[in-house]
Order: sequence, then C-alpha cells, then structure tokens
Amino acid sequence: MASTSRARISVVGDALIDELRDPSGAREFVGGAALNVAVGLALLGDDATLIAMVGDDEPAERIHAFLDDYGVRLVASPSQHGTSRAVSIRTDGEPRYEFNEAAQHRQLHFDDDTRAALADADLVVVSCYPFDDDEQVDLLLDAIEGPEHRLIVDGNPRSGMLHDRDRFLANFERVAARSLLVKAGDEDADLLLGAPLDEFVARLGGGGSTDAAGPAVLATAGRHGASLHHRGIEVHADIVQLDGPVVDTMGAGDATLAAVVHRIAADGVPADAEAWSRALGEAMEIAAATVRHEGALLRTGVASPQIGS
Repeated sequence: MASTSRARISVVGDALIDELRDPSGAREFVGGAALNVAVGLALLGDDATLIAMVGDDEPAERIHAFLDDYGVRLVASPSQHGTSRAVSIRTDGEPRYEFNEAAQHRQLHFDDDTRAALADADLVVVSCYPFDDDEQVDLLLDAIEGPEHRLIVDGNPRSGMLHDRDRFLANFERVAARSLLVKAGDEDADLLLGAPLDEFVARLGGGGSTDAAGPAVLATAGRHGASLHHRGIEVHADIVQLDGPVVDTMGAGDATLAAVVHRIAADGVPADAEAWSRALGEAMEIAAATVRHEGALLRTGVASPQIGS
C-alpha cells in the first residue's frame, strides 16, 4: 500500500457539534469521533473523505465550513432530526454527556455517492457507528469490498447513544473479525463487557499465535498508554511527556487512531514488533500534543499541523 501519492481514506461515522460546559462557561466545537479522525488524516497528509449524517441547519453549515478549511470532502447523509449535538458537562467531577435526538437516531444512507466513496478508498475507517442497528451494519459490510485488507474499525460506544448493548457488542465483534485493524479502549471494555481491557482485546483476537488469522488490535488505556496485538506480536507504548499541562483529553483516542492509520496507509501493515513500536510511539507523541490544546483537533507537537505535511 506504500506509495508516493496521497492515500485515499474514507472515514465513516459521526459529525456533530461538541458543546462543553464547565465553570468558565460554555463553548462549542465542530467534532465527532469520525470527523476528528478524518481531519487528523488530512492534517497528516492523506486524502480524506468523511461519510456522515448532518442536518439542513446552521450547525451543518459550520461542519461543512470546518471540513472545507481542512480539505476533507463530506459525503453527507440527510438527517430528519437535524445535526447531532453532544453536550459535555464538566462542572462537578467526571464529565457527563448528553446527546440530542439526532445523535440518538443516527443513520447513514448508502446511496451511490456513499458506495463510490467506499469503493474508491485505499482504506476505510469506521468510528462511532450504530453497531446496535443490524440493518446499518449489514449495509456497511455489503458496501466494503475486501474488508480484511481495507477496513479499520473503532467501536467508540457512547452510553447516551447506546440502545442495545448486547447487539452493539455482537455486531462490533462481527465487523471486527473481518477487519484489518480494530481499536478498543478501556472505557469501551467497561461499557460493553463490564470487563478489563485485556479481556476485550482477547475477544477481538489480540494475543493470538503467529499463525492466527484476524485483525490487529490497537488497545488504548488513557494514562496507561497503548498497546498493539497482532499475530503473536505485542508491543506497548507509554504516554509521552511534553511541556505544558494536559488541557483536554477529548481527542486523544481519535488522534492515536489517525496516526496509526496514516502509518499503515504510508507503509503498509507493520510486519514486526520493531515497526509496530515505531508506529505506536509516533501515535502516542501525536496524542500527547493533541491533549495539550482544548478541543479534539490533531496536533503534531512540532508546530501547528499543516495540510499535506
């Protein structure tokens, strides 16, 4: 897959307005896990397309303008409930999240434009998708040819958008089994399984023998760093310490995923522990730079990221 041309990557999932409320007031950002990944990939130099649901309203105009600014093409599905909104309330201890009706009833239309964007992509990344909707999952798999070589999936479940936990888990595992790489976080494991991350990783195929088929598993554990499990290879990377305080951890997982996807697009799937360690270390450096700014925009740590850099 390595090439001197820009990799074409289609990202499928959510685009929304993030509203942050804390003692200093309320602020809004264009966000969504899939949108964050798509913009991150564009900032790292890839040709990124976002496939997401947006309404016919002012928030959608902001999303369109934001994506235009970063060179990300949007293939939009219509939303009868308007554009999705996530409210993060950070006034007393752990953040609480609330989602509007559009976010709770997200759905993509697999029309000709959507299918073409999926067919034309070198890689397809799926993040924060309604895996508890059987029809949406079937349509997704039907639209992606050769998922074992092209599909990267991050379940990214959100309790406020989760209608059927068991169905979400079953469908996520079904898609993951056919994927090239799957990302799982410690909060995902707790929400979907009520179990530690290592148990979730094992269920997804991590820690297998060198001959085992199945996806590579990228496991993220917040301040405990991240690990990669692939056909008997297991590597770990601690979080990276940079100057300045941690400001906002919202985009850490998305930045980590974008960095790993970018490396796979550029060089192919790492073949040994050394190559995986380099890819994971690079991803952790990018995540560390990202969390030192408010919002979820990917940062490189060297300077403000530029499109095509």
